[in-house]
Order: sequence, then structure tokens, then C-alpha cells
Amino acid sequence: MDNEQMDIFSTEENIDKLKEELEQLRKEIEYHNKLYYEQDEPEISDYEYDKLTQRLRKIESEHPELINVNSPSQKVGGKNKNIFTQVNHEVQMQSLQDVFSLEDVESFVDKVIEEFGDKTEFCVETKIDGLSVSLEYENGILVRGSTRGDGFVGEDVTPNIKMIKDIPEKLNTNDTIEVRGEVYLPRKEFDKINEDLLAQNKQQLSNPRNAAAGTLRQLDSELVRKRNLSIFVFNVQKGGKFAKHSESLDYLDKAGLKTISLRYICRTKEEVISAINEIGRKRDELEYDIDGAVVKVDNLLIRQEMGQTVKVPKWAVAYKYPPEQKETKVLDIVLQVGRTGQVTPVVILEPVRVAGSIISKTTLHNFDFMKEKDIRIGDKVVIQKAGDVIPEVDRVLIEKRDGTEKEFEIPKICPVCGEELEKAGEEVALRCTNSECPAQTYRSITHFVSRDCMDISGLGDAIVETLIDKNLLKDITNIYELKFEDFLSLEGFKEKSSQNLINAIEQSKNNSLDKLLFGLGIRHIGKKASKILAENFDDIYKIAEASVENLNALEDFGNIMAVSVNEFFRKPQTIEIIKKLDELGVNVKGSKKVKNSELLLGKTVCITGSFDNFSRNDIVKLIESNSGKASSSVSKKTSYLIAGEAAGSKLTKAQELGVEVISIEDFIKLIEEGENK
Repeated sequence: MDNEQMDIFSTEENIDKLKEELEQLRKEIEYHNKLYYEQDEPEISDYEYDKLTQRLRKIESEHPELINVNSPSQKVGGKNKNIFTQVNHEVQMQSLQDVFSLEDVESFVDKVIEEFGDKTEFCVETKIDGLSVSLEYENGILVRGSTRGDGFVGEDVTPNIKMIKDIPEKLNTNDTIEVRGEVYLPRKEFDKINEDLLAQNKQQLSNPRNAAAGTLRQLDSELVRKRNLSIFVFNVQKGGKFAKHSESLDYLDKAGLKTISLRYICRTKEEVISAINEIGRKRDELEYDIDGAVVKVDNLLIRQEMGQTVKVPKWAVAYKYPPEQKETKVLDIVLQVGRTGQVTPVVILEPVRVAGSIISKTTLHNFDFMKEKDIRIGDKVVIQKAGDVIPEVDRVLIEKRDGTEKEFEIPKICPVCGEELEKAGEEVALRCTNSECPAQTYRSITHFVSRDCMDISGLGDAIVETLIDKNLLKDITNIYELKFEDFLSLEGFKEKSSQNLINAIEQSKNNSLDKLLFGLGIRHIGKKASKILAENFDDIYKIAEASVENLNALEDFGNIMAVSVNEFFRKPQTIEIIKKLDELGVNVKGSKKVKNSELLLGKTVCITGSFDNFSRNDIVKLIESNSGKASSSVSKKTSYLIAGEAAGSKLTKAQELGVEVISIEDFIKLIEEGENK
């Protein structure tokens, strides 16, 4: 193989890897979009989410041929909850292009000035951390309030909007106008709500943004009124005649709407950066949370000329401040036992507000991490929430030590059951090997019933703990032995709530095998690996019988995972649990794809164009049922390209590479002839 051929091969390999990464990124981002926009319950920080979207945009910008209309980069926000009437936005409610360095801001300003002249002005405003809404006024009267949704279709939340005291039902003008604003929960109101919830022994709200979003999307308008939400209006969507954005904000002020209070008009990049830094300095003093500063071109004609992409305007960027950091004190270090027996240190902190939440503790990765950071009881430390969700110790302020600090002694026995702790091989983690350790039982069960696993709605952590205390739960199999009376005997449970839980448990029996496998808590086996196992074996017993070699041979399945699965199913207690779950009616059958033949074993088939009598999905099934691999791209490894009408660049590339091009009819004939041999 010459150098040119090697380069082509290498490029094709890279493209295939990029496609796999893109698919995974898109799935992951869509999952987190659903949690953030539809359920108001994000699992990851803004910082982590932004890193995912940045990587997605980078790949797509470098390889525009890989962009498709269903990519999260081509959509705004999330879908709706379907509990409110849908609203079609006449003017799309777009999101903003995020940037994470001041250099990127300067680059944006430089490009605008270079194209439109050095008299171009920029409006720098706070980026409120809340829920974006549209307000529509007819002849000065509020007629509708709606959420952004996916940018094109939102939810009609007018009754709730009218409960927000800062939103006037009548303007100081009789104009017909649509404006956009950000509904938020002031910090003092957030703290008051959490104090009340704590007094009632109820779960507290995670942060003001989620609280605002969740409140506005409630069917209970009275709850909205009680929570004292507020709003900042920051844009005129439709109506009015203005030359500049700043003029429109002045108009809105006079009309009686509450507008962005912290804003600066700038002409140079130095002034823009100065405004961003000034907003950053005032961040802690504000009565509300912000997650950045927005830089907008002020002249509306220039905006019109600059235009927009399918998702963001080209005339604005949102600068995201680095993770907020605060100093606090380590009051204690305690131990936590995870579902796999891993014992980790938890730092108890003097409560401090960081990025909208009160932080009083954070989990360290392991004892080596604690030693590396040299964290001691009594230390002053700097903590941050990496993008507003997960708190972490950034560094220890060693210069503030006074000699009273105490080093934490690494434990030798489990703090819950007293068994000796062990290290497996080269692992840094300490583990309790007692399978009957109460802490492991609790965490194993809460993991098993969680949304990504068996998804038993209503069986929360507190209920699991109560059931364990009452000796009704000793392992996951006991869940399926619980009776209606068991729940009815619990404090706060009525007949309806007890029956709902029984129904949820019964329904979970029908879950696919991958959910059960993930729920079992096999080390190194996540959701994706669980699906691979479920799709390659007839049932869980076949997985238990599989050798390390057989498991390792599975596509996208590594040796560490194979060894872990093999060791897990070699434990006698594992087989006992599996048999009992099976007897109790839990599904243990896999979703192994039936193969009609091995005619296409080792062959890769690509599809392009349209077909009169076949859907693309039909053709993919035909390929896979005959042991072939369906690919979305053409490379030298492609065995066949099935070409339909309007075949595009893939056909050209196949011809250049010498890949065999056939029609769908010829492909079916090829399969039939092979089967008849």
C-alpha cells in the first residue's frame, strides 16, 4: 500500500470514528435537552453540557457534510410537556451562540467592526438564568404568554404569566407588540421557598433556574403567585419601529415593562470587555442569578444584514463566565459506601452559596484524590460548581492554615458493617466486600429502581430506606414480593398511592433486558454496554454462560467489561438473584436480532437516494438480517452501494473508489440467489 492509499484509508477511518462520535454526542445532548427543557431536572452542569455542544459544533463545522436536520445544533430548546396548548411563534425564539473566552468576544467584535465600520455600537447585557417567554399585547392588553419550547412551538402559559406581578396586564400605551423576556426566581424567594420546604421535611429545590422553569409550567396558577417569580424583558420580537435595540429597551421601560437593568453601550472591543468584567464583578450583588453576559449589535439594520443561522443570530454572542468559586471551611470528612461497595470520602462544608445553590458537602473521587489535594478537617478551601450543578473542591488554601487542621485517616474497615476494606488489583478504590452490607443494599436498590434502570416511578430513596428499616427489603428481588398492605402501612401512604406503586412495580417486569442488566450494577457496564449484551444473547442465562473470549468478541465491548461481566455471573448469589427474578415474572429474555443468513457476513453496505417501494429502514433490516453491516458513508471498505433515485455525492465517491453500485432490485436478487444455493 503506497502513502496516498494509506492517507485515504486513514481519512476514512477517521470519518467513521467521527460519525460514531457524532451519533453518540447527538443522543447524549438530546437526552440532556429533554431533562433540561421538558422536565426541568438537569443531570449535568451547564459547563459539561456546553463542552458536549462545543464538540458537536466543532465536528460539524469541520465536516459540514455530516450535518443533518435532526442534529441538536439545528434545533432550539426542547419539546413541550403536552399539558398546555401549543403556540406557534410567528418570530422564531432563537438561542444564542455561547463563547467561553474573552478572545472569542474580541474576535466577534473585530469582525463586525471590520465589516460595518468603527462607529458600530454594541449593547452588553446580563444573561439572566431563567426561562425564556414571549408576551403578546394587543392594543396594550396582555393576550398571551408562552414558553420558547423548540423556538418554533411553545406552550401557552397565560394564566401563570398573569400571576407574575412584574408583568403588566395593561401597558402604558395602546400598541400591539410581542416582546421576549426571561422569567426568573429572585435569590431571596428561592431561599425562602427552600426554608419552608426544609421545615416541612420535603425535598428542596436545586437552583433558582429550575425552580422558575418548573413553577411556570405548573397547572397550579396559585403556586405561581405564591412563589413570586419575576421577569426581565430584553427584546421586541414584533411591532414598533426602532433604529436601535437600545431605543427599543427605552420604549419598553416607558411602556411599563421591566427590562434588563444592567446594560452598557460600547463602541470598541476594549469597552465591551470592560462591560463584561464589570457585570462579572457585580454578579454576587445582584438579586438574581446570571450565567453570562450578552454582546449584541445595537443597530437593527446591521442585525438584519448579518442575519442568522437555523438556531442562533449572527449579530450576538453570549459570554459564559468561568465556574463561580467561593471560599468555605471543611467542617468534617465522613465516609460513604456506594452500591458496588466502594468507600469514598465526603467533605462536609460550612454552607455557602455557589451558582444559585447552597453547598454544604461534596464527594471526593477517592482517597488518593484527597491525599493529592491534601484536604484536611479545618482547612479553608475554594469550591466551585463545574458549570452550576456538581460541587467540587478546586483547591486548598494552604496559606490560611493555623496548625489546628487534622489529617483524615484512611479507613481499614467498612464504616457501616465493620468488614475489612480491600483494593482490587491496581485499583485506587477501597471496597467493602460484604455483599450484605446495609449501605450496599440501599444503594443497589435505589440504583435498580432509578429511571435509567427498572424505572419504578414513586419508589424513591426515602421509601427504600424505610422499607429496608422495616426488613421488607433485603435485596432487589424483594421489590417484587412487596404487597399493597406493605405500602399502606407506611406513613403518608393512602390506597391510591399504594396501588400506584404496586402498578409501577408490576409494569417494570416487562422492561427490556438491557434495563435489568444496567440495574444489576455490574461494574464497568453502563447503559450502552447493557444494550450490547441484550442484543447479542437470547437471555440472561446465555450471558451468564458466556466466556470472556466470547464477550470480548462483541462489537464495542472491551476486555475489562468482558472480565467484569464474567466475574459478576460467576458469583453464586448472582445466579440465585437472577433465578428468583425470573420466577417472580421479571423479563430476562434478550432482544437478539434474528439472522436469516450469513450471506453478508463481513460485508458493509451503504444506501443512497430514494426508493419507490422500500423505506431506508426496510433495507437496513434486510442487510442486518443477513449478517451485513449498514453504513451511512462510502469508503474503500464498502462492499456495495445500493443506489436509488437522486443518488448524490455517495454515488460519485463509490464510483471513484471502485465500489460496486447496484439497484435495490439487484440487491434483493443477490440475497435470494444466495439463500437458494
